[in-house]
Formats: sequence, structure tokens, C-alpha cells
Amino acid sequence: MASPFLQFEQDFVGSLRCIPMIVRHHLDTCGVKLKLEHWNRFTQTERQALVDWPCQSEADAKTYREKLQALITTQTGTSAKTLSIQPQPPWADAATVPETVQDKFAQQQVSLTLEQWAGLSELQRFALIKLSRPSHENQNFMPALKEFGLI
Repeated sequence: MASPFLQFEQDFVGSLRCIPMIVRHHLDTCGVKLKLEHWNRFTQTERQALVDWPCQSEADAKTYREKLQALITTQTGTSAKTLSIQPQPPWADAATVPETVQDKFAQQQVSLTLEQWAGLSELQRFALIKLSRPSHENQNFMPALKEFGLI
């Protein structure tokens, strides 16, 4: 079975000290705002469960949300903030490159074709969207491009 982690995350996935992209994707899919302080209270086993639990379908997302909220409440005494779930998130749209991603590629003087975007997995598109945000530190943007075969 393929690793659920992206190669550019390899420096921290052994300890799971940071929230990996696969879990961030699950969080956006199920509509829960998980803070790093919450993540840091979880055991290694609990963190790995958040990686492994399915979160593809609407039913999966509901179950993931319920299990995650129960875990957060157990660890912190309160539930996490909920977020609205996008019915058509931009990473699910292989036919449209989001403007923030186009801008980030332009800033890095790298081209991205619609065909390349469409050829990426949903998790890869999700990662590029997250790594393209102005508020993100972006140190993993170029490693991600290399990993995804875009440069």
C-alpha cells in the first residue's frame, strides 16, 4: 500500500509532530478546525488513526468528524470549532486551476498547464492550494513541485 504522506513531509511524518496534508485534507472534508495544540495532545496512535481513518464519502466525513470531535473533547474538555464544508472544493476540480495557485506558479516563474493540473491526484492539488496561500510559509512549495513532477 502506498504511503498516505507526501514526500516533502518526510522530515516530520515519522513522529507526526506536524499535521500532515492527508489529515489537513480530511479536516477540510469533514469541517473541523484542528489546532496544532490539539494535535500535540494526541498520542502517536491517535495521530496515526487520524491519518488512516477514511474520509472520502459524505458518510466517511460525518464519521470522521464525530470521532475527531470525541477525541478532541477527551483530550481538551471542549470540542473543536467547526468549519463550513465546500460542496465543490477547488482541489476536486481538475478542470480549473485556482487563481492563487496560478499566481504562486507565476511568482516562482514556473508554468503549470491545465493538463498537468488535471493529472495530479486530489491530494496533490489540495497540497498545492494550501502551499500557495499567502499566509503559508511556502518552504515546501518547490519540493512539492519536484515531487509531483511539475519541474
